[in-house]
Amino acid sequence: MDGYGGDQIRAAERPHLDAGEPLMQRAAAGLAEHVGRLLDDPAERPGDGRGSVLLLVGSGDNGGDALFAGAGLASDGRHVEILRVGSRIHEAGLRAALDAGAVLLSDGGDPAATASDAALRADLVLDAILGIGVRGASALRSPAREVVQAIRELARDQRAPFVVAVDVPSGIDVDTGAIADDHVLQADVTVTFGGVKAGLLRGPGATLAGRIELVDVGIGEDLARAEPLIRP
Repeated sequence: MDGYGGDQIRAAERPHLDAGEPLMQRAAAGLAEHVGRLLDDPAERPGDGRGSVLLLVGSGDNGGDALFAGAGLASDGRHVEILRVGSRIHEAGLRAALDAGAVLLSDGGDPAATASDAALRADLVLDAILGIGVRGASALRSPAREVVQAIRELARDQRAPFVVAVDVPSGIDVDTGAIADDHVLQADVTVTFGGVKAGLLRGPGATLAGRIELVDVGIGEDLARAEPLIRP
């Protein structure tokens, strides 16, 4: 599969965003569809079949994608919990998720403990902390850093949740796949939007992304006019 740079993806998105096309809603709908299939297939992921999902939500549009997907999942009867790990949150996405029945968790002053407990309850965790808006490999900041570390520690005890990365695993360089440090969640599946990011195909990102699933949001023709950073 071809791999594109973050700037190429953003350039392909721009005319559609300027025209008012609902790219985030398309991405969220595709994400919810993939997550729903994973929850319904016990061969794909561990869990007790309740369809419980934990959203790790950062400040940017990546978090908005997850929140709108969470709204769709909650409307379908899934149990959705939201843990805010950024300085801001996508307000429209949060309203949609809460109106659909999702639950916003209070960290009680200890986001790592909250994340660990919630991850143990969940069949699946959505990593929506950082997306392609961050340039270069980015070390996670508190409280996201402590939250990711807490979930990574579950893996050491063989209690790792099934992780779906939203667009890219948070913290990787979307062009090179480089990472700033080891505070990155290993994804079982990465659901990426519009075009496959080059950083999912090379460097540490290639080993952190798991299986890659592509959601068509309507920018394929625009990307086809760009020269990919990576060709098969």
